[in-house]
Amino acid sequence: MQHIFITGANRGIGLELVKQFLAQGSKVTATYRDQQNAQALLALAESHSTLTCLQLDVTDYPAVESLTENLKAIDILINNAGYYGPKGYGFRHTDIQEWRNVLEINTIAPLKLVEALFPLLQQGHEKKIMCLSSKVGSMTENTSGGGYIYRSSKAALNSVVKSLSNDLSDKGFTVLALHPGWVQTEMGGPNALITTEESATGLVNVITNSNISDSGSFVNYLGEELPW
Repeated sequence: MQHIFITGANRGIGLELVKQFLAQGSKVTATYRDQQNAQALLALAESHSTLTCLQLDVTDYPAVESLTENLKAIDILINNAGYYGPKGYGFRHTDIQEWRNVLEINTIAPLKLVEALFPLLQQGHEKKIMCLSSKVGSMTENTSGGGYIYRSSKAALNSVVKSLSNDLSDKGFTVLALHPGWVQTEMGGPNALITTEESATGLVNVITNSNISDSGSFVNYLGEELPW
């Protein structure tokens, strides 16, 4: 039974990924930060013996380091936890502390999690590391400006993905940056184009069918490659 580790799984895309991998018969370890906002995930665990829920702040690095003490081999790591930060700001109105928070959660924490879980990932059969990025992190696609905080965090995450791919491909790892689409979540808003189910279905398909020849790519939930 393959073991999937998913961060930020208490709602939105993360929760839907949990549901779909469980439906496929996978064992899932899912993290959440705040128990009060994780009732749907915790309820799911009550009816699925193959789901383990862990309370974790991905920026609590000592806690991240201690994860290996109670976990076994991991086949697929999905860095899904993310933070958009403030909305509606523009040039000359960036909040420095919020920028630091977004970079911490979206860029630094995913790499530290990979480093902490690397021994367990090496023991897995799939050896896949998936990082939820965004098309707004693409330099090529940035034709409208603005969005300094979130854009820069995802562009930096894409750079992390490329470096991880270069460092780990010879060890059999597949590392991808994934764009989930514009999704109807708390972050995406009600005007978004696709549902969490549609996004997660596409992402699961991309993750399942990816292999080492794809490593270092930036692709959307439909499997289409995006420009850096």
